[in-house]
Amino acid sequence: MLLQEFDPNPSAVINPWGNIKPVQDCPRVAVSCFELRTFDRMVERLGGVEIMRLKKANWDAPVYRTEYKGVEIALFEAYVGAAGCMGVLEELFAAGVEKLVLFGTCGVLDRSIGDCGIIIPTVALRDEGASFHYAPPSDEIEVNPKYREEFIEILDHHQCTYTLGKVWTTDAFYRETAEKMERRKAAGCVCVDMECSAVAALARFRGKEAFHFFHASDNLDGGEWEAWSLSQDANITGKDKAALLALELAARIAERED
Repeated sequence: MLLQEFDPNPSAVINPWGNIKPVQDCPRVAVSCFELRTFDRMVERLGGVEIMRLKKANWDAPVYRTEYKGVEIALFEAYVGAAGCMGVLEELFAAGVEKLVLFGTCGVLDRSIGDCGIIIPTVALRDEGASFHYAPPSDEIEVNPKYREEFIEILDHHQCTYTLGKVWTTDAFYRETAEKMERRKAAGCVCVDMECSAVAALARFRGKEAFHFFHASDNLDGGEWEAWSLSQDANITGKDKAALLALELAARIAERED
């Protein structure tokens, strides 16, 4: 029998605020992505001051305070995988971040979307384990209820096409079998990722805001897997455009914070 015991108590034996203290002058709005080289290009372009480090047993990453369009934002690299990503975000929220714009790669279940096509998930199918510790059991969770229309305005301004739809979130990417994929497509999923449902559950549980979108990186809609721009050196133009879109939304959100 699968465990389904959600505990709504916000405190646990180990708490993020016990490991991370509030950071002085920490921006309330943050931008993050999962690709190291995309992140490095953002830091190279924007610069910034390191305000803290996220340290795990096998990972050590800086958090920067930087500026875009006259407003301060935090910039950090997200941890891949739902459980690790949520641990990092818990600590960022404890440090002082209140609102997050997160973007990254996904595999498409509809090849018509195309390489580096922008996808805005509206619902996530919870096929990972971490979110069930932050939200009661359910098959799906709503994603991006806030800022969706604002982000679409930004996409239209930059003449970017986009897809709205359901995402299948699973940690086990080597178990995305053909049969499972067909079931997920039948359920309305247009793409697959590893973190989205968990991020949405965490943000809701902690009373924070997270907007999470994707740029398509590989294709599962066919007889054979196609890597497309999954390599970090592929389609840099498309990935940098996604970074620009994230910064544009973060700037709008941060302006309201001032």
